Amino acid sequence: MANPEDKKGYVFPPYSGKVEAGKIKELALAIGDDNPIYTDEAKAKEEGFVTLPILPTFMEAIDMWSGPTFEDLMEQLEIDMKKLLHGEQEYEYFAPIHAGDTIHAETKVTDVKAKRNGMAFYTLETVYRNQNDEKVMAARMMLVKTP
Repeated sequence: MANPEDKKGYVFPPYSGKVEAGKIKELALAIGDDNPIYTDEAKAKEEGFVTLPILPTFMEAIDMWSGPTFEDLMEQLEIDMKKLLHGEQEYEYFAPIHAGDTIHAETKVTDVKAKRNGMAFYTLETVYRNQNDEKVMAARMMLVKTP
């Protein structure tokens, strides 16, 4: 493999996905979140939302349905999946995301730190924009490639 640090700045192809009310409800039920703002539009509106809001990790679903596969991402980074660890994940929200929104996402390798022993730390950031081109969220993930 080439120098892992050469991947810094790499931008993956963008993708888009629709936030569906049914999928918000499914996720809430799947994780056992019984807050009615995720399943009852009237309750969501009572709480000040325009419609059903997303759950905090919902954008992972948009990534899985609409984005490249994780295997494709790792292939682009030339990382053997058998040598990969998920280091950390964080989400930063800038504006509410609701059912009916169309989300446009782009992922970039924002940092790579290669160690002499063959280990490397990759930071990927995905920026999510809604149909009005508002930045609504950013997700950062650190991946660790072991020697």
